[in-house]
Amino acid sequence: MSCKKHSLLSLFLLLFSLCTFAQTNISGVVKDINKAPLQKVSIAIKGQKRTTFSDENGAFRFSDLPAGKYIIHFSHTGFELQDLTVYSEEKEAGSVEIILLPTTEQLQTVEITGRKEIGYKNTNSFIGTKTATPLKDVPQSISYVTKELMQDQASVRIGDVVKNMSGVNQFTFYDDLTIRGFRINGGSTTQLMNGMRTFTGFWKQPMVNFLERVEVIKGPASALFGNASPGGTINRVTKKPLEENRKSLSFTMGSFNTTRALADFTGPLNDEKTILYRLNIGYENAESFRVLQFDKNIVIAPSVSFLPTEKTRINFDAVYNKSNSRLDRGQSIFNGQDLYSTPISQSLSATNDYLNEETYTVMASLNHQFSSRLSFNLAYLRTGYTEDLLEHRSANAYAVDSAGNPINSLVARQVFVRKKNPASANASAYLTYDANTGKIGHKLLVGYDYSQATLSPGASQMTATNYQLKNGGVAAYNPANAANYVFYKYTTADGTVINIPKPNVPAYDLIKRENKLEDMNKYVYVAQNATVMPSFSSLGGFYAQDQLKFGALQLLLGVRYETYTDRPFYKTDTVRKVRQHAFLPRVGLVYGITRNINLYGVYTKGYNPQDAATQNNPLTGGPFDPIESELVEGGVKAEWLQGKLTTNLSVYHIRQKNTLYPAGVANQPDLLTQIGEETAKGVEVDVTGQLTDNWNIIATYSYNDAVISNAAGTDKDLVGLQKPNAPKQQGSLWTKYTIPSGQVKGLGVAIGGNFVTKRNVSLNKVQTLPGYALLNAGLFYKVNKVQLQLNFNNLTDKVYWVGGYDYLRLFPGAPRNWQATISYTF
Repeated sequence: MSCKKHSLLSLFLLLFSLCTFAQTNISGVVKDINKAPLQKVSIAIKGQKRTTFSDENGAFRFSDLPAGKYIIHFSHTGFELQDLTVYSEEKEAGSVEIILLPTTEQLQTVEITGRKEIGYKNTNSFIGTKTATPLKDVPQSISYVTKELMQDQASVRIGDVVKNMSGVNQFTFYDDLTIRGFRINGGSTTQLMNGMRTFTGFWKQPMVNFLERVEVIKGPASALFGNASPGGTINRVTKKPLEENRKSLSFTMGSFNTTRALADFTGPLNDEKTILYRLNIGYENAESFRVLQFDKNIVIAPSVSFLPTEKTRINFDAVYNKSNSRLDRGQSIFNGQDLYSTPISQSLSATNDYLNEETYTVMASLNHQFSSRLSFNLAYLRTGYTEDLLEHRSANAYAVDSAGNPINSLVARQVFVRKKNPASANASAYLTYDANTGKIGHKLLVGYDYSQATLSPGASQMTATNYQLKNGGVAAYNPANAANYVFYKYTTADGTVINIPKPNVPAYDLIKRENKLEDMNKYVYVAQNATVMPSFSSLGGFYAQDQLKFGALQLLLGVRYETYTDRPFYKTDTVRKVRQHAFLPRVGLVYGITRNINLYGVYTKGYNPQDAATQNNPLTGGPFDPIESELVEGGVKAEWLQGKLTTNLSVYHIRQKNTLYPAGVANQPDLLTQIGEETAKGVEVDVTGQLTDNWNIIATYSYNDAVISNAAGTDKDLVGLQKPNAPKQQGSLWTKYTIPSGQVKGLGVAIGGNFVTKRNVSLNKVQTLPGYALLNAGLFYKVNKVQLQLNFNNLTDKVYWVGGYDYLRLFPGAPRNWQATISYTF
């Protein structure tokens, strides 16, 4: 062999050796969902005997690997197993970042463990299945708002929160909402706290400082929770104790003489961390842009967790709220004139009005794991409420002249003096069992719950209304008997002096707009205790559910059999009993197109019992079947950017039937017919995520065609009209970015807004409210443990209305306002 040939062969062998034995390194960092480093994570290269563990910084490294394709396996107690494919062609493959998600098997089957995620995104929920299930695997739309978003927006009440939810809109100032066009309110026990039935008292929205998040399951949730609104069910999730010490204090001052102080403390009470606590305290003293309106609130919300063994957890939660305020019945405008004919600050209250409320909720729950497959859950919740009310309010009509015609500038008023003390209690017990039949996984659930709502004897109401008679009595005005009434002189807007009937309670003059101390000794009162008669209602339901999983396909099958009992005139000699039954199925399907994209569909039925007073009135033509509803919904749930961003798209159709309408039969005004029907169909989009460690975003949009589709009698003219306070379109956007480094590190800015299109408020007169769009912003600056926060709302000072009943009871939104907050965490 020549030297030349030998040299070429040597060069070829050298190049082959370099290619074959090229070495590479693979390194990275393992973090949890809050981007905190995870240590002692087991990291292995599949197919090789190469294993390492992450250090205290979450870092790991494999050295001297041949170039090629590697599958890295990550495992850690309490987290989902995860594989990562790495292609290493160069000497240094570079650093990778892996986020491990909490495994649902390690999460409790009732929500008694504090949420550890930090940010706008929430991974799991219990409201959809009563078990810890990733939201993308729930075959029904669920909207939520976390405490971090509430804090960034300086949200105080539910009305501040729901603007971030698709398809949810305010109906009034009160704890009173529409979901997909169907109304729910805090005065009924169809709302949930930690998945248990409760109520809030309706008139005032409670503060949200003690809540971990607010969530809404769209459509009837009756298969799990019994009778509920067909639009959806709202669930308030309270903050739970955590194993690590966290403490925070915040102080807020702002527009309308607002002062607020909040505290949140949590951590272990012993070294073994078997007793955990959390305490939330809130104080508020705020006036309003509305004349004579104010709110003074004290909220105390303790929570304690006992962990006697690794398999048993006992929780105790309580919320106490004391509220002193006035009841705001809304703005009235001149009869027949536009919405801007009176200022949005105008109310009908008198100086001597008051609304004093006390609400308490106590909840105890037990979770015991018999094995890794079988667990038992038991919970009890009780809510009590007392109301002490004196109010001057609209009589829902204008005052009249001698001929009985309404006077343009005078709003007829009435006075309510009321005391009542409703309460509710409910208990729930269920078992969950994980099993496998061949390749099909099952998560079985079977349970029973019982709830009752009572209004005890002693509740009463006195009402002053109508017009004064010469004999000292009062009556509705009848022009045919004008000689029997007391008259007085009134000067109209054009200076004309006329004689008009004298009301029992002075009418409110929209020209003078005087809110003053009224002499109530001159009023004639009538007892109206029929409106607050003792009452008792109860619900009892058996339910069963199976979540089946076969590869990429998941099937949810659920059913509930419920009995509803109502006893009007409870604890009186005239007590009656109304009983109804309902069989409520639910079928849901989820199919994973990819690991990050799921298609889903669901069919479920719901119901609401008819009013007991209607059922027992022989003149109505009853008894009547319950109001029934059904939902058909489908959509796409997806995760992007390694789970940092979630998007949900849902398309739905809701039908509610058996609504009662007047029959329109002459001389039978109480006769009803049960052919009413309402439908809602639409599209909703929700986007939530943390795009980087310092950039959060939430965006929503909904289109909702909610109409009356069938009616009878005079109400047949309403067919095709959009339901009250149900905008056809609404949406929101909020995004926050914090500068991570440099001289202005810790400086954050947020901007967002929401819009609502035109709404109907009174269908009989087809009264409407205009649409609106609001712009909001926030500035944040955090240095170590101190944060300064400044929030601006309604930056363009838009005049708008959040809802209303009619043009005598309108509920305007707040003008431009600000809040400044300083908070300290330690």
